[in-house]
Amino acid sequence: MKKTVFLEKYPVYTLELDKNEVEQKNVSEIVAYFENKIEQHPIAKFIAVFDHYAHTTNLNGEINSEIKDAKNIVFCFGAAIPNTKILAVRPRSIAVAELENSFVIEFMEAPIEQLHNVMESWAQGLKKA
Repeated sequence: MKKTVFLEKYPVYTLELDKNEVEQKNVSEIVAYFENKIEQHPIAKFIAVFDHYAHTTNLNGEINSEIKDAKNIVFCFGAAIPNTKILAVRPRSIAVAELENSFVIEFMEAPIEQLHNVMESWAQGLKKA
């Protein structure tokens, strides 16, 4: 995965996979893959799927012409609330976008390295063996 800093402050991790590198055929199938991973995790809790593409289309908003579909799967790893600040970085979201020949998986860096590594392993797990 590649780490970048978006808008000079948000650490975002990106994995772009050619469509022939994954079993899934569309964004919805990739979101279902992540939902399954979340449901299998001992502390993760699935919250929702946000259809970002449909939302922006309904607003007549601008969408980069390379993007064919875009959804976010929203979930939480929160097993404790040690302070109020932790609430600001929860819940987590994994973005899934479809381009012409690839899928792009992106998420912000998690505050707990172990859980960040879980998200990275889920994303990497999309690659065909």
